Amino acid sequence: MNKLLLAFLMLSSIFAVAQSEVTISLKAQKDKLFVTKEIEKKTPEYNAIASQIWRNAELGFQEEKSSRLLQETLRKAGFTIEAGVAGMPTGFVASYGSGAPVIGILAEFDALPGLSQDSVPYKQPLIEGAGGHGCGHNLFGTASSAAAIALKEWLATSKHVGTIKLFGTPAEEGGGAKVYMVRDGLFNGVDAVLHWHPSNKNDASPESCLAIKQTMFRFYGRSAHSAAAPDKGRSALDALEAMNYMVNMMREHIPQEARIHYVITKGGLAANVVPDFAEAEYMVRHPDARVVEEIWERIKKCANGAAEGTETTTKYEVISGSYNLLPNETLATLMYNNLKTVGGVNYTESEVDFAKKLQSSFTFKAPDINSAKVVQPFKTGGFFPASTDVGDITWVVPTAGLGTATWVPGAAAHSWQAVATGNGGIGFKAMQNAAKVIAMTATDLFNNPSLINKAKDELKQKVGEGFQYKSMIGDRKPPLDFRKAH
Repeated sequence: MNKLLLAFLMLSSIFAVAQSEVTISLKAQKDKLFVTKEIEKKTPEYNAIASQIWRNAELGFQEEKSSRLLQETLRKAGFTIEAGVAGMPTGFVASYGSGAPVIGILAEFDALPGLSQDSVPYKQPLIEGAGGHGCGHNLFGTASSAAAIALKEWLATSKHVGTIKLFGTPAEEGGGAKVYMVRDGLFNGVDAVLHWHPSNKNDASPESCLAIKQTMFRFYGRSAHSAAAPDKGRSALDALEAMNYMVNMMREHIPQEARIHYVITKGGLAANVVPDFAEAEYMVRHPDARVVEEIWERIKKCANGAAEGTETTTKYEVISGSYNLLPNETLATLMYNNLKTVGGVNYTESEVDFAKKLQSSFTFKAPDINSAKVVQPFKTGGFFPASTDVGDITWVVPTAGLGTATWVPGAAAHSWQAVATGNGGIGFKAMQNAAKVIAMTATDLFNNPSLINKAKDELKQKVGEGFQYKSMIGDRKPPLDFRKAH
């Protein structure tokens, strides 16, 4: 073969590869444009759904109206609904399609107690003492559903093979519903999971968080007259205080990244009666779930020792427990690139005015309002000093999430300022952005199964050889009544 012919064949091969890559790229852009248009054309409907859930403001495991609304929306769009999953009446899984890959999307919808607030830039509860969406889960569940429906339309139109599963996850705020879903195998067979969360900025960098275990410690003694017959009594409160004292001394001898919080929930009813019952709520946190378990075992020893020394008895009830987030950089990179394409949140003049008035309530210097337009740089090794039940999912399925600026820059989660933006233009725009990013990232995964394999390989490497998931909540049932006192 002469040199000229060889060069021609090589150039032809290079041109064919380049042409193939251009074709693939054009198809990818066309698919992403399809799902974003599907989301945009239903904007009024999704805004109305988010507004209704915002007004419902139902607490954990009580989200009957909100869960039903999302289920009906998804069913109407062609999804098959499995309701009441993992022993939770408001939990559900909505499925569409067949075969692999199976892409999961998370949807939350519970509110927080005591955060009722009107959509105005000053503190004004709608109902004093009632619940409110201080973490934006009304936007969360709606955007995730919007993304799932757009993907359904894309799969149906393109005849693409694959399955979408939207997980309706109640009670994130303390109930830890996702942990029960993982424990009961609902994520078995899912290839990748995508999610998002309201925020005061736009960010898709991979980050970890604190693992957590929440427990009620209860002591049982013997009541008696505190003055006339104290020798006949055995104080449950003495036992509880002895436990707290030992735990507080233990703080010097635990890893510095650990956190132990407690509050005495019940300590007796009258000073002249030796308390026969006392109770405390404990939370243990650390960046590593294994260390949380180690510290928790030591706290149990403190409880047992306190009971032994005061001649009382003790029992404990694990309320919740979740792993730290295990970031997946493969999926996070995909999600970040799509967030860059979608961009941040652009305010109208009236929204700028609203944002400035709301920022005037801050007790600190407010960030620039224009930062809502900005997508934060991609960074690895990030850490968020709180906990989420998404953590358990990340240890069994490759998972990625993002945040969009649903709140005015500087506004904190779990605040009335966050509630105020959850039922209007600022929150709705960021909600739409999140839906688009999730849907676009899912098309990347449907079109490129090799990316899923890469994400799975990364997960295997991070969990380590021989890892087997074990829930931190044991075999307890979901605490369906944990918010009913509110």
